[in-house]
Amino acid sequence: MIDPFGRHISYLRVSVTDRCDFRCVYCMAEEMSFLPKREVLTLEELDRVCSAFVRLGVKKLRLTGGEPLVRRDIMTLFRSLGRQLESGALDELTLTTNGSQLARYAGELRDCGVRRVNVSLDTLDPAKFTEITRRGRLDQVLAGLDAAKRAGLAVKINTVALRGINEDELDTLVAWCGDQGFDLVLIEVMPMGDIGGENRLEQYLPLSLVRARLQRRWTFDDSDYRTGGPARYATVRETGRRLGFITPLTHNFCESCNRVRLTCTGTLYMCLGQEDAADLRAPMRQSESDEPLERAIREAIDRKPKGHDFVIDRRHQRPALARHMSVTGG
Repeated sequence: MIDPFGRHISYLRVSVTDRCDFRCVYCMAEEMSFLPKREVLTLEELDRVCSAFVRLGVKKLRLTGGEPLVRRDIMTLFRSLGRQLESGALDELTLTTNGSQLARYAGELRDCGVRRVNVSLDTLDPAKFTEITRRGRLDQVLAGLDAAKRAGLAVKINTVALRGINEDELDTLVAWCGDQGFDLVLIEVMPMGDIGGENRLEQYLPLSLVRARLQRRWTFDDSDYRTGGPARYATVRETGRRLGFITPLTHNFCESCNRVRLTCTGTLYMCLGQEDAADLRAPMRQSESDEPLERAIREAIDRKPKGHDFVIDRRHQRPALARHMSVTGG
């Protein structure tokens, strides 16, 4: 699949649920209304649509949420998609998780062919962790990380840089990831969805500033390492680990975009920061043949835009997009 700008689309991120057991202050409102079950694709439908993408050239699948591991019987989907790895049709199957259920599933994920996971972790302070997630427990996530290491999974930590909340810990997180053998990716807060009384303008911390601060202690060697995602990487000379920067607001990362995102309702977003989308649920449910589904996918890729328009609306304090990141998939 090639989009109008000559980019090969080989990476699909799939939200398997909009539900999450956390309510992170930069992601969701504390009281969320989740989708009714009838609107959500079944696990069999998720397998079917993912398989269609693989046939069309997708080589990397990432399952996300919400929190993917809270979806009932989710390992059924991992096992089914793992067969695509065995056949060679798929190069990588991975997931992004908050780590709350990782202690339970790490070994089974490894058995399904998963070799690395991204874990969201914004602080190493237990009280602050509960404050940011509104209900999570740090010890539960740390136990999940230990289980991932024992299972032989490579771990990448995703940390959202939050002004006045965790900006004084980012230096500590670089050191801790070095000790643990984890890579670290720092992310600017994304202006998506109403988050209740929280103010994203107050949360926003530009990573250009973060990088300058970190370089007072650490030596960065820029790297051309890429995973198919938007992060730009450096190697921290003192730890030997990779440090990535995702900067949707201070630097548009769209020129090499090779990915699209599928929601748990079967809506395909060709760009995280644009509203144009394609309904894949209808053609899939209306026909036992995959031909209408594959046609809808190709037509959607033909509309993939050049880039996003992320900006924080400083005058009205509005998000750039109404939908939450938990709906689109992280």
